[in-house]
Amino acid sequence: MARIIGIVNQKGGVGKTTTSINLGVYLAALGKCVLLVDLDPQGNTTNGLGLRLADDNPHLYHAIVQDMHPNGIIRKSGIFGFDILPAASELAGAQVELIGLPQREFQLKKALNKIRTNYDYILIDCPPSLGLLTVNGLTASEFILVPVQTEYFALEGLSQLMNTIELVKVNLNSELKVLGVLLTMYDKRMQLNREVLNEVKSNFPGTVFETVIPRQISLAEAPSFGKTILQYAPDSKGATAYRQLAQEVIKLTATSH
Repeated sequence: MARIIGIVNQKGGVGKTTTSINLGVYLAALGKCVLLVDLDPQGNTTNGLGLRLADDNPHLYHAIVQDMHPNGIIRKSGIFGFDILPAASELAGAQVELIGLPQREFQLKKALNKIRTNYDYILIDCPPSLGLLTVNGLTASEFILVPVQTEYFALEGLSQLMNTIELVKVNLNSELKVLGVLLTMYDKRMQLNREVLNEVKSNFPGTVFETVIPRQISLAEAPSFGKTILQYAPDSKGATAYRQLAQEVIKLTATSH
C-alpha cells in the first residue's frame, strides 16, 4: 500500500516540481515503485519528464472530474519503476467543475485509492495556490513535504500553509502529518541563506529535513531537456542531495505509522 506524499507550497518557484521529479526518480532508483501525480494545470512536472500529451490523451482531469480509471491515464517515465499521472491545462477548469460535485475535496483520493496497492510511493505535485486542487492533494495525502526556498520571505507563507494543513487535518483528513520542511536553492556562501536555514530550523524544530538542496544550475537545466537530475547530471551536488533526500524519506515513512 503506497505511502502518499503531497509536495505543497502555495508560493511558486520554491523547487516544488524539481523536488517532485527528483525525489521520485531517486525513490525509484532505490528500488521503490513510484507514481508521480501532476496536480498542477501548468503541467510542469509532465513537461519536465519530457512527456508531451496529444490533444486526445486522457490526463488527471479525466480521473478526478470524469471518474476515469487512472490505469488508462498513467504513463511510463522511461525510468524503471517510475510512472506519471500527467496533467494538462484543462485541469484549471476542474477547480470550477469540482465545486458542484458531492465530496468535491475527495475526488483525487478516490482516484488514487483505485491504484494505491500498485505502488510503494505516490508523490503529488500540488499547484502553487491553496485552491480546491491543492485541498484535494492534501486530503489524498498521508504526509506533506514542504519545499521552502532559503530567501527573505521564506517564513511568511509557511505559517499560513501550516494553518491550512491544520484545517484540512481537523475537517477532512485526520491522518495528515507533516513529513518535513525541505530547504531548497541553498547557497552556503550567502549569509541570508544561512540565516533563513537557522530561522526555519528554530521555528519548526524537528520538522526540517537534514538534507538541504543546493542552488545548482544543472537542477534548473535538466527539465528543459525532459530529464531528471539522475539522467542529466548524476554526479552533481544536486543529484547527491536528492538521493540523500530519498533515503531520508524512506527512513521517515518506514517508522511513521
